[in-house]
Amino acid sequence: MRVIGGEFRSRRLKSLPGLALRPTPDRLREALFNVLSPRIEGSLFLDAYAGCGAVGIEALSRGASRAIFIERHRPAVRVIAENLKALGLDARALVLCGRALSHLEKHAAGIVFLDPPYEQAGEYEAALNLLGGKAPPLVIAQHPPRISLLETYGSLRCVRVLKQGDNILSFFGPASAEPLAGRLGASGAEALLDYERQHGQSRVTGE
Repeated sequence: MRVIGGEFRSRRLKSLPGLALRPTPDRLREALFNVLSPRIEGSLFLDAYAGCGAVGIEALSRGASRAIFIERHRPAVRVIAENLKALGLDARALVLCGRALSHLEKHAAGIVFLDPPYEQAGEYEAALNLLGGKAPPLVIAQHPPRISLLETYGSLRCVRVLKQGDNILSFFGPASAEPLAGRLGASGAEALLDYERQHGQSRVTGE
C-alpha cells in the first residue's frame, strides 16, 4: 500500500497481513481525493474505522492541517502510529483506540470519512444518525452496493454518489444546503465548489 498523491506521494505504508483489515483500494482513494481536492487544504479530517490509516494519511499528504484516526483493532492502531511516525506526521495527528461511535460524539471535524467493516452494516446507520444530530460540513461513507443508505440522516442528506467497481462513496452534507438538492452527477465537482463558496473551508483553529 502506498500514498497516492501530495507531499508523500509513492511512500509505502504498512498494513496488517490476512483479512483483519480491508484497505480502501488505490483507485477508490484517488477518486475520493479528486472530488475533495477543492476543500482538503487546511481541513480537519476524521478517518473513522481507520484500519491502517491510509485515507487519513492521504488527507494529510494532500494538505489537511490535522487528522483524527479512530480504530478499535489494537494491532491496527499500532500500524497507524508507525505509519505516521515514518512520515513525520505525529504532530498533525490524533490516534484514538476504541469504538468509532463513542469517539464521534467527542470530536468534530470538517470532513468525516466512514468505512465500517462491511459485515457490520448497522454501523452505517448508527454513525450517520449520530453525525446527523449536528451535521459536519461533509461526510463520506464507503460501502458496498448491497448496503443501501438513506437519502437523509437527521440534518444530513446525500449530495452525491460515486460508484467504482464493488465500492460506493456516498457524500452527505447539511440538509440546509439547498443548491445541492438531489444526488449530483457529472456536475458534482462544480456543485461541491458551490458548496465551498457557501459554507467556507473547515480549518483547524486549535484543539
